[in-house]
Amino acid sequence: MKNQTSAASVPSSGFTGYQKFIVAMIAFLQFTVILDFMVLSPLGAQLMLELHITPAQFGIVLSVYALSAAISGLAAAGFADKFDRKHLLLVFYAGFFLGTLFCGIAPNYHYLLAARIITGIFGGVISSIGMAIVTDLFPLEMRGRVMGIAQMAFAASQVLGLPIGLVLATRFGWHAPFLMITVVCALVGLAIVFGMKPIREHIHLNLGRHPFRHLYETVLHKPYLRGFAATTLLSTGGFMLMPFGSAFAIHNMGLTLNDLPVLYTATGICSIAFGPLIGRLSDRIGRYAVFFWGSIITLLMVLIYTHQGITPLWLVIILNVLLFAGILSRMISSQAIISGVPEPRDRGAFMSINSSVQYGAGSISAAVAGLIVVQTPDGFIQHYDTLGYVVNVATIFTIVAMFYVNQQVMAKQASAAQP
Repeated sequence: MKNQTSAASVPSSGFTGYQKFIVAMIAFLQFTVILDFMVLSPLGAQLMLELHITPAQFGIVLSVYALSAAISGLAAAGFADKFDRKHLLLVFYAGFFLGTLFCGIAPNYHYLLAARIITGIFGGVISSIGMAIVTDLFPLEMRGRVMGIAQMAFAASQVLGLPIGLVLATRFGWHAPFLMITVVCALVGLAIVFGMKPIREHIHLNLGRHPFRHLYETVLHKPYLRGFAATTLLSTGGFMLMPFGSAFAIHNMGLTLNDLPVLYTATGICSIAFGPLIGRLSDRIGRYAVFFWGSIITLLMVLIYTHQGITPLWLVIILNVLLFAGILSRMISSQAIISGVPEPRDRGAFMSINSSVQYGAGSISAAVAGLIVVQTPDGFIQHYDTLGYVVNVATIFTIVAMFYVNQQVMAKQASAAQP
C-alpha cells in the first residue's frame, strides 16, 4: 500500500517525519481522552458538594464511563479490522467530542451521568484504535519509545489540563473543564482529517470473515487470554485509588483546593520527563524488567501514601512524584508488552477487547472503591488504606501474570525471526 507506512519500513535508529506526526497525534488523542476521565477525580470534592451526592454516587459517575466503554469496545471488536483505521478513528472521536460537550452543559447529576455514558461509549474505543495504529506502524523494538512519548499525554494532562481545569472549575464552575476539552478535541480532529494517511493494509487479511466470528475467535483464542487477564489486574489499581485522590489529599492530608494545581503541575512536569526516558529504557534493558521494578516502586509508594495523615505540601509532591514514576513505568512497559500479543489480522479486535476488559475491570473497581471508602460529615476519608492493600495485592498478581505474557511475546518474536 503506497499510502501506508508499514512497520518494516520504520528505521530502527529513529522516526521518520510522518511517524513523528503519528506519535504526536496519538499523544494528543490520549491527552484529551485521559484528561476527560481524569478531570473528574480532582473535581470530586467540588462535585460531591455542589451536586449533593455521596462518595458511592460519585463512584458511579466514574464507573458508568468505564462500563459503557467496556461494552462499546466489545461491540466494536468484530468490526475493528474491517475499516480504514483513520475513518474509524474519526467516527469515534466525533462521538467523544459530543459526549464531552454534553458533560459541559449537564445541569444536574442525572444528566451528567447520561453524558458520561455517551462519552464512555465513544472514548473507550479511541485508545484501542490508537494502539492498533501503533502496532501497524512500529516494530516491537520501537514500541517502548512510542508508548513513552504517547504516555507523556498522561503527564501533560496533569501539567496543563488538570491545573487549568481546576482553575476554570474554581472560577466558572465544574462545567468549564469539559468545555475546554471540547476545544482541544476540535483541533485534534482537524489534524487527523488533514494530516493522517489511510491505514488499510489489515483489511484484506479479514476478507470474508464475519465480524461476530472474528469477535468470537479473538475472545477465545488461548494465546490472547493471558493478555486479557493481565489487563484485568492492571486496571484494578488505578481505578481504585485515583477517584478519591483529591478528596483524600484535601480532607486527610490537609491540602487546600489551591494546593491541588501545584501538586498536579509538579507531578506532571516530572512525569513528562520520565515518559520518554522510561520508554527508551524499556527498549534498551527489556520491557518486563522496567515493568517489574516499576511495580516494586508502586507497591512501596501505595503503602506509604495511603497511610498519610496531615502532610506538608512539599512532601505530598515528593510522594506523588515517586508514585507516578512507578505507575508510568508499569503503563509504558505493559502496553509495549501487550502490543506484541496479537497477530496482524487481529490487532484491531484484540485492542478493542483489551480496552473493553480494561474499562470493565476499572468500572467494577471504581464501584467497589466507592463502597469501601466512607466520607464522614466533616469530609474525612476513611478506609483509604484498605484500598491501598487491595491495590497492592492486585499489583503482586500482575507481576506474575505479566511475566508469562512477556515470555509468550518473546517466544513469538524469536519464532518469527527464524528463517
